Amino acid sequence: MAISFDAALGVHDDALALRARRAEVLANNIANADTPNYKARDLDFAAILAGQGREFELPMERTESTHQSEYLEPDMAADLLFRTPHQPSVDGNTVELQEEMARYTDNAIRYQASFQFLNSKFQGLTRAIKGE
Repeated sequence: MAISFDAALGVHDDALALRARRAEVLANNIANADTPNYKARDLDFAAILAGQGREFELPMERTESTHQSEYLEPDMAADLLFRTPHQPSVDGNTVELQEEMARYTDNAIRYQASFQFLNSKFQGLTRAIKGE
């Protein structure tokens, strides 16, 4: 009987990858807190995980055999959203440092939880394979 890792792991592996990507985006916001005209960005975690992150995706067609077979999106830039600040800055920067740090901390805690869930899934699979 074959093991379906998608069914066995659930959404935890995708959630872990998205949490890591969101940590990068939030860290970038924090690093650019003093950059004039920098616009804070974030990922809509729930929408991406539900598969709704690409609402306006256009169908792609291969016109040459050398073209890639799939759309490659390494940085998920289409899924990034701009944040509207509560108190806009005079220099056009929309980063609110305390809020970004709070979001980063919340994301880190949720990343750790996803990691622990994923780890327990792998431990369960290992026990099942060993027959324990």
